[in-house]
Amino acid sequence: MNVANAFEAVINHTAADVSHTPEEAIVSRRSVRGFLPDPVPMELVRHILEVSARAPSGTNMQPWQGHVMVGAKLKALCDAVRDAHFNSPEGHEKEYKYYPDAFFEPYLGRRRKVGLDLYKLAGVAKGDTAKMREQSGRNYLFFDAPVGMMFTIDKRLEIGSWLDYGMFLQNIMTIARQYGLHTCPQAAWPTYHSVVKEQLGIPEDQTVVCGIALGYEDTGLVENTLRTEREPVDGFMTFHTD
Repeated sequence: MNVANAFEAVINHTAADVSHTPEEAIVSRRSVRGFLPDPVPMELVRHILEVSARAPSGTNMQPWQGHVMVGAKLKALCDAVRDAHFNSPEGHEKEYKYYPDAFFEPYLGRRRKVGLDLYKLAGVAKGDTAKMREQSGRNYLFFDAPVGMMFTIDKRLEIGSWLDYGMFLQNIMTIARQYGLHTCPQAAWPTYHSVVKEQLGIPEDQTVVCGIALGYEDTGLVENTLRTEREPVDGFMTFHTD
C-alpha cells in the first residue's frame, strides 16, 4: 500500500467514525479479556491493518505476516488448541523465550501483582490449579472475540525486526481503540505453535509471535474491570537537563 493510498484510506473513514484521539486511544487501551459477539466489519479490520502497516521498520523490511480469522476457521483453531491445552499439554512449548528463567525485581513484583489482581477478580483462589488452567484456557477462545488474528515472523530475522514488529502491533491496538474497539495481545498462543501452524497452514520457517483478540468489550464481565498501574516517568527515565 503506497502513501497516497494510505492517506486516502484514512480520509475515507470520516471523523464521525473515530471515537478517540490517538492520545485517548493509547491511554484507554487495555488487555480486554471478554468480548461481545457483535461482528466487526471486515472493511474496518482491513483498514486497521493497512494503516498499522505504516509502522517504521529497519530498511523498510516490514517483517510482519499474519492471519485474520472469523466464523468457522476461528472456531476450528480455538477447538484444536483448547483440546491440546486441556488434554495433551505435554510437549508443547514456545519457539522463543518471552520471559527470563528467573524473575527479579522490580519485574517480579509487577508480574505477581497483575496476576493476583486478575485471579481475584475472576474468583480464582491461590493454588487452585484447575481454575487457573481454565482461566488461562480462555486465551484460546480469543476471550470470545469475534475476530482473532495470528502473527508470525520469518525465523531468519533478528531482534531488530522483532522490535519493528512491536511497533506494528501497537499500531493495531491503538487504531482499534480509535474506532471504539478493544484488543488483547496474547503471548499464550505460541505455546501451541505446532497446532496453530497445522490449522492455519503456516510453514515451519515462520515463528508464531502472538495472537490478538479484536472486538467490542463486554463491559459486564468482572475481569474487564482490571486496571494496571504504570511506573511514573521519573521511575524509568533519567533527565539530563543541565
